[in-house]
Amino acid sequence: MALEVMARAAAPIPLDVAFRVEPGELLALVGHSGSGKTTLLRTVAGLWRPERARVAVDGTIWIDTAAGIDRPTHRRRVGMVFQSYALFPHMTALRNVMAAMDRPDRAEAERLLDLVNLHGLADRKPAQLSGGQQQRVAVARALARRPQALLLDEPFSAVDRATREKLHAEIIALRRHLAMPVVLVTHDMNEAQLLADRMAVIEKGRVVREGTTADVMADPEALRAMGIREAAAMLPATIAEHLPDGLTRLDTATGPLFLPQVEGAVGTRVRVRIMAHEVILSRDRPEGLSAQNILAGRVTAIVPGRGPAVMVHVRVGEQDILARITRRAADRMALRPSEPVHAILKSMSVARDHVAPAPAGALRSA
Repeated sequence: MALEVMARAAAPIPLDVAFRVEPGELLALVGHSGSGKTTLLRTVAGLWRPERARVAVDGTIWIDTAAGIDRPTHRRRVGMVFQSYALFPHMTALRNVMAAMDRPDRAEAERLLDLVNLHGLADRKPAQLSGGQQQRVAVARALARRPQALLLDEPFSAVDRATREKLHAEIIALRRHLAMPVVLVTHDMNEAQLLADRMAVIEKGRVVREGTTADVMADPEALRAMGIREAAAMLPATIAEHLPDGLTRLDTATGPLFLPQVEGAVGTRVRVRIMAHEVILSRDRPEGLSAQNILAGRVTAIVPGRGPAVMVHVRVGEQDILARITRRAADRMALRPSEPVHAILKSMSVARDHVAPAPAGALRSA
């Protein structure tokens, strides 16, 4: 049941966007405030009607302005999680979830609350819940509609960083149970890379680049639209050992990574987000450094920026990591595609919120 979206409008902002999200896939719409991301979600949900639009899910048309079709919101099987949660303050968590059901089912509502790790909190009202717990109720309520598409509008921006990290991990775990298309609106590149299968960069109401997170991060136009310092790459790894000095050893395709304590059992697959400006390159494997993370790779591309920097893509195993260095440094090192290079990363430069569980490959229906 793929989600197909096309929207065009001249006001309130110029908009000319089309995209498709496959079943079980999470697409992140990223871009600066005012670029049109939330407007697109409102179009899908039936909360706003552009001049020209077509939205269809699994062959069911929700809006087609050319054909005169426009289903109201309550007739669209869509689940939406708002930035402000939008819970009913006078209802318990359980009642909030049941209110979204066509036929209220207490047992099913309790199952959904358990699914989002709220076991034992069903009888609490929103004021008795933390911000993270309220957000979990909002997710359970969205799933209670048995949606054909799930829309997440900046769902973690109202909580603190520690809570956000936990919610990221829970959304990754929750996706193992979902089979519908999911669209996430966010301005946080860390969030997009941790959660999304694909990414669409929106700028001034148009898609600058759409593709896998790795493809988008390799595109200079997309990088410029997002801000060059946001550039980062995701590196898959496996938790190998928790060391007595407070570090965790992760195994990667080309060697170990030592990072501050990473939560998880030995053998757990994770992904590490490595910021491009934190990576140092060396032609030869260096000796006598305090940095312990040295990964061997090969240069695959050198992308110039608008200023004095270039983005060097280094293939590590089957993944590319990025290094933002000066053009002068690249010239002095005589870097060229296909040549060997070593990427150096300080253990303490990878913040804990840059590590997340690897998403599951198979997704099932809720």
